[in-house]
Amino acid sequence: MRHKTELLAPAGSYESLVAAVNAGADAVYIGGTRFGARAYADNLDTEEMLRAIRFAHLHGCDLYLTVNTLLKDRELAELGDYLKPYYESGLDAVIVQDLGVFSYIRERFPKLPIHASTQMTVLGAPGAALLKELGAARVVTARELSLEELKEIHRTVDIEIESFVHGALCYCYSGQCLFSSILGGRSGNRGRCAQPCRLPYQLKAGGRVINGPKEAYLLSPKDMCTLELLPEILEAGVCSLKIEGRMKRPEYTAGVVQVYRKYLDLFLEQGKGGYRVAEEDLEKLKALYNRGGFSQGYYRVHNGRNLLSLSRPNHFEKKGKEALKEKQAYEALLSQLKKQYVDAGKKEKIQGIFKISTKFPTEFVVQCRDEKVHIQGEPAQLPKSRPLTGEEMKHRLAKTGDTPFLFEKLEIQADGDVFLPLGQLNRMRRQALEELEERLSRKGSRSLPEAWDQAPLEEQEECPGILKEKGASGQWKFRLHVQIADPKVLPELLSVPQVSSVYLASEGIEMEELSQAVRDCHRAGKTCMLVLPFVFRQRERSFFQERLELLQEAGLDGIVAKNLDQVGFLGDHMPKVPVILDHSLYTFNRKSLSFWKSRGILYDTLPLELNGRELGLRGSRESEMLVYGYLPLMVTAGCLHKTMNCCRQKTELWKLSDRYQKEFPVLNYCRFCYNVIYNCEPLSLLGNREEVEKLAPKSLRLCFTMEEKDRIQEVLNRFVEVYCQGKPYVPTGEAFTRGHLKRGVE
Repeated sequence: MRHKTELLAPAGSYESLVAAVNAGADAVYIGGTRFGARAYADNLDTEEMLRAIRFAHLHGCDLYLTVNTLLKDRELAELGDYLKPYYESGLDAVIVQDLGVFSYIRERFPKLPIHASTQMTVLGAPGAALLKELGAARVVTARELSLEELKEIHRTVDIEIESFVHGALCYCYSGQCLFSSILGGRSGNRGRCAQPCRLPYQLKAGGRVINGPKEAYLLSPKDMCTLELLPEILEAGVCSLKIEGRMKRPEYTAGVVQVYRKYLDLFLEQGKGGYRVAEEDLEKLKALYNRGGFSQGYYRVHNGRNLLSLSRPNHFEKKGKEALKEKQAYEALLSQLKKQYVDAGKKEKIQGIFKISTKFPTEFVVQCRDEKVHIQGEPAQLPKSRPLTGEEMKHRLAKTGDTPFLFEKLEIQADGDVFLPLGQLNRMRRQALEELEERLSRKGSRSLPEAWDQAPLEEQEECPGILKEKGASGQWKFRLHVQIADPKVLPELLSVPQVSSVYLASEGIEMEELSQAVRDCHRAGKTCMLVLPFVFRQRERSFFQERLELLQEAGLDGIVAKNLDQVGFLGDHMPKVPVILDHSLYTFNRKSLSFWKSRGILYDTLPLELNGRELGLRGSRESEMLVYGYLPLMVTAGCLHKTMNCCRQKTELWKLSDRYQKEFPVLNYCRFCYNVIYNCEPLSLLGNREEVEKLAPKSLRLCFTMEEKDRIQEVLNRFVEVYCQGKPYVPTGEAFTRGHLKRGVE
């Protein structure tokens, strides 16, 4: 990181990169042709990326490459060759989501800094500390964190903090969204989100629609603008101020960067006391783009109606002459930004000293920032007629032409009357500027050892057969694990011999009742696991810290973790209790699976976005497979009850109805204050026993969230019959989905 405080700009194209640098960005993040979370941006090919690195470094700017998607095994094997030229050219950092990618880069490119993407869902100090331990240089925090939560990370973990300050907000915690993936096969974890959150929905409570036509965009947040909060964000410990917008045009990038540059410099020069934001600059940002006005994001609020656009996002809301006038002003602003920042070349200020004497070689010293070039020439001659004046030499040497430099200071040190051919002056100037440009452009470049190769991952054939043992009846034995939201149904599960383990959701059980539930499971010959909540921020950590003794003494056989913060917390407070990874801690490839095994996890849960063949290539025998349950499409800090101004601090089942009349269940988990939007149909692999047998997972999990007791018994009995007793699958006509078992994602 070149700058103590960094303004970080998006670039979805080379033109956007130029615009960002010209407008004053300290760093730019950009995607290449592969592995970036904006697959539909005008991403750069290899030659353009190398050119971009040189351009950024020439102007004192860092360049970060997005490798922030989940990679399949065959893609991971291609990562080395993809990164090699960028690494050698001085790429400043990579932004990473996948821990398999993280591990691979740490091994193969140890000098390349890694920034943990916001897609990793870092929610607090435990997650940041874990990533620091693993070798991350920086964490990009979840957008939902408050100023106080950022302060805690800064206070307790020695790691760079990057946080979003402007642009679009996701409704879901980044990295925890399966909405686009499950509905249309376009995965946000793979950079192809179709943005279903920007569509209209009806909200139903008890079958009654409770939102009006002007409140249809319930999942569409306003864009964030934190210009007035910058001092507080910086004082909270954020060192990199990140602007969102890789899908937006270069003029947008230039305009937003220019405004934030102005106010970051104002704060750095005058501090908080002299910090004032002019209304015209806020209006300029609104004119560039906004969804129904701006919010300040989650820095000061946990959720609320004011964060949402609600009505149809419309850049030009006015009608008639007013609309025309606004559009003309917008086009004029874009034209001015294009001329000033997109089309114009940027000149770096340089200093020069030209020393000339008849006794010593002529020397031209040129400096830009901390880079200094020395060029020597022939000693000067004694003038035969008129000596060469200092002004003449200065005039000749100061001609920088179409180079990226402009002399801020040029000193001539002449030892008496001298003469030098003008050709030598021109040559020394040209040579000095060319060498300076080359040095600046190649700053940070590095070499790999001669013996280096990309070390492709060992090819693995698809899972060749079933490793399950047969029972006395000749049927395959499957270990069934059942997760329940309501502990009241526990007695019914304990009477089913085929259930080998019970998972208790922490949103439903009281910690004071946990020990008894564990004892009941053990008496029935079953293991008992606690499933931690989807979110693990200060509120959730405080809840479990206050009940830590109850947890430690409960006798749990394992704890299911859903995010990195939980893994970090458990490592600190309950290191002897085995950890199981839920599907939200993605083990998308063998490298990520190997990483977690090295950390001592008990087992993982198979990713939901890989198809059967991909799961076979990854390997499934040491993993659990989800075979039934309503899949969580979104996990949100936003609460629909708060949005509709009817928060009763009581968990209720509501439904979101889309354009096709599909109804998505929504549960508000008030104990921890977050919502989960579930798929309209449950995942059910009841009719896919053959495919599941081929994958041979360690265990099968049935996850019950909102089902009534009778429904739980019915579903469980059918899985016992088909998977444990070998009875044929008989379709019932009920709606269900097989998830991605057949299709997978792009």
